[in-house]
Amino acid sequence: MATEPDFNNGFHAVVLAAGSATRFGGRKLMADWNGAPLLHATLKIAQAAPVQSLTVVTGADAGEVADCVQAFDAAIRLVHAPDHDEGMAASLRAGIASLPEDAAGAFVFLGDMPRAPTSILRPLAEAVRAGAAAAAPAFRGRRGNPVILGRGLFPAVAAMRGDTGARALLQTLDAQLALIESPDDGVLFDVDTPGDLARPASRP
Repeated sequence: MATEPDFNNGFHAVVLAAGSATRFGGRKLMADWNGAPLLHATLKIAQAAPVQSLTVVTGADAGEVADCVQAFDAAIRLVHAPDHDEGMAASLRAGIASLPEDAAGAFVFLGDMPRAPTSILRPLAEAVRAGAAAAAPAFRGRRGNPVILGRGLFPAVAAMRGDTGARALLQTLDAQLALIESPDDGVLFDVDTPGDLARPASRP
């Protein structure tokens, strides 16, 4: 029987948690989600990914976010994005730049997305291991998160500016972007306002 490939080799996870959450009214990642901070739900998902390390990028409310991360798991790496006011590109650049030189790719999780199904994580890694430049989940024709970026895209990430995250970069990949169908809309769901904390899940 063939041995299952070791997808942990070379992949790392980056959780972006640097935003100021102005639409939420601040302190979004510390909001209650099923009895624990919202950020903890995302970290639990990220820990299920086939990766060698997990890094959280802080920015606004850096001290409080760091304390929240450490309360969840003191082994998680913390990286601060001093230019986080620029937007999501700054935190993504900081996270990718902090990875080991031999990193094969990076999962990118958004700190305010607590319902992404863990079942998509290994298929995303498999797609990049098989040669895709990047992979992303999709639900009912809409692309979502988390995504995984192959090492070949790291220079493009370093050149990114503004508040677009990886979205614009993925749009340039065409057939080099692998799409993995998600079993539910957790790959699309994020928390923008307090009302989103009570939004029900959508199923196929």
